[in-house]
Amino acid sequence: MSLTHFFAVLRARWLSATVVFGAVVVAAVLYLVFATRIYTATASMLIDAKPDPVSTMLYGGAMPALINTQLEIIHSDRVAQRVVQNLKLADVADMRAAWAAAKSGLSLQEYLTEFIEVGLDPKVSAPGSNVINVAYKSPDPRFAATVANAYVQAYMETSIELRVDPARQYSGFFSDQQKEARTALETAQNKLSAFQREKGIIGSDDHFDLETSRLTALMQELVAIQTASVEASTRQGQIGNAGQLSEVLANGTVSGLKSELAQAELKLQDLSSRYGDRHPQVVDARAAVAQLKAKIARATSDVTGAIGVDARVSHQREAEIQAAVDAQRAKVLQLKDTRDRVAVLQRDVDNAQHTYDQVYSRASQTSLESQNRQANATVISAATTPVLPSSPKVPAVLVLGLAAALALGIGTALLQEQFDKRVRTMTDAFEFLGLPVIGIMPSPTMNRRLKGQMAMIQDRVVSGRRLPAPERGQA
Repeated sequence: MSLTHFFAVLRARWLSATVVFGAVVVAAVLYLVFATRIYTATASMLIDAKPDPVSTMLYGGAMPALINTQLEIIHSDRVAQRVVQNLKLADVADMRAAWAAAKSGLSLQEYLTEFIEVGLDPKVSAPGSNVINVAYKSPDPRFAATVANAYVQAYMETSIELRVDPARQYSGFFSDQQKEARTALETAQNKLSAFQREKGIIGSDDHFDLETSRLTALMQELVAIQTASVEASTRQGQIGNAGQLSEVLANGTVSGLKSELAQAELKLQDLSSRYGDRHPQVVDARAAVAQLKAKIARATSDVTGAIGVDARVSHQREAEIQAAVDAQRAKVLQLKDTRDRVAVLQRDVDNAQHTYDQVYSRASQTSLESQNRQANATVISAATTPVLPSSPKVPAVLVLGLAAALALGIGTALLQEQFDKRVRTMTDAFEFLGLPVIGIMPSPTMNRRLKGQMAMIQDRVVSGRRLPAPERGQA
């Protein structure tokens, strides 16, 4: 459809289009006049959200899940029931009459809960914000403001209950656990104390270190004694060749006697070569040599006897030190076993103490939480009685009404044209009849000036092609 044809249709069907347009406009005006005025009252509150650092970096404020949770709590039946309870709607005669007339099969509390939830519309003030605007819509502006404020108050009370009720349950649970943990701690401490009293332990670690040091010293002494004993045994085995013993060679008495013996032997040899073997001086010299040898033998025997005594003393001392080492080792092992048992008991005490400290801390925390009556929200602004209705919106309804009236009017004209098509332009005549247009008859009401202009500008159409206008003077 060309634009010329479109305007021709509108010019021909202007009456029906105008009627539809006027009807729609009148309907919009009547809606504005008779529609129920809805008033919206809004109360704002700030949610005290404490998200973790990662959520703070991601969202820059309260977590969306947290804010959505608060919105769901506001929408919950529990908050609505508290609003009904706080406003005492069950005692209002009109509410009871409406419930009786509805005959919905619901209880009065359920009916009032559903009734009060209809106008609720809580929203976040801006994306990422933790400010919630609690809006309530009602035909009564005072009732809208009252219910909006009641919803804020009911939400705050409900949020306290949701936090305090579990804390109270946990407080009782942790109080019982605290008693059990205290009993376990006292039992562990009593076991440790009884064992220490039984073993006479005051400072097990210091005593064990002292006994270990003693064992180390005895073992060092035992090694030294064993070395001396081996040396004494070696010297005692060399007694058969006593003349070669270092002790004999180093003895001053033996050395002096050997020197005298050498001189006596030289004298005996000289006298024997001079007087013979039977001379009295030779006999006396021989007796002196024999006496010196006997003295050397006795001195050597004394030295070797001392070596044997040293060997026996060393062996005896070694046996005594070995027995002392064995006894000290057994004592240290017993102390180690005692210390290990003390360590186990002490570990039980430490674990019981740690458990008791944790339970005590948690019990204290839950006890404080159960006594906390501070809500997690702060009222920024309370709802006030609205002066102007929020619905219907006059400018929007008028604009939409005019747009709908215009569209329906034009649509009605075009729809009529579809069911009753007529030739309205030269193009329609050519398309429908298949014949060229050779002239246009003027309307009887058209004035002469327009007739002359139309005669000058009319087109000659043959087979759908436009021909040039004839020259003046041609028939």
